[in-house]
Amino acid sequence: MGFYSDRIVPRLVDISCGMKFTEPTRRRVCAGLHGRVVEIGFGSGLNVPFYPAAVDSVSAVEPADLGWKLAGKRLAASTTPVERSGLDGQSLPFPDNSFDTALSTWTMCTIPDVDSALREVRRVLKPGGTLHFVEHGLAPDANVQRWQRRLEPLQKTVAGGCHLTRDIPTLVTNAGFDVRDLDRFYETSAPKIVGAYSLGVAASPPVRG
Repeated sequence: MGFYSDRIVPRLVDISCGMKFTEPTRRRVCAGLHGRVVEIGFGSGLNVPFYPAAVDSVSAVEPADLGWKLAGKRLAASTTPVERSGLDGQSLPFPDNSFDTALSTWTMCTIPDVDSALREVRRVLKPGGTLHFVEHGLAPDANVQRWQRRLEPLQKTVAGGCHLTRDIPTLVTNAGFDVRDLDRFYETSAPKIVGAYSLGVAASPPVRG
């Protein structure tokens, strides 16, 4: 990782994703997490205060050392055991069927091979386990989409590879998940090009036979 992506981007993400208006959304997406949880794109631990009591432990996947360092105070204040357990969401270092639930918040926009990452999440989830996600992505309106496509190259440069035009529900479905709950909306406190949200719960297929 270069100096900018290693030392600057984690701080920008901590500030931009840590704004007060994100808290109700974080609370919504974390509701229902339970048992062993894998969180991809852990960042600076902004979800830690919202883990439900039913969560037994969290395996945090985070490539940025600075992001993990910035999480220190949140981790110290948490009663939920959290361990940094991986660096790359595209290749998770866990056996099959290891986790009850998974969490991804504003992460799928930056993973280079998001298809591989979602297949990996599905692999490490137990049959019937659920992925809880909130992501920004392709807007439902054509005029907003046009601006997203125009500004995406700049966004990728300044925001650590962040894409504006990924169709999150389609990506999740194509990875083999069953999207059971989905809310698509604009976050009123953010510009529409980055505020087109998909918040949902998707289930890993149960074992058949």
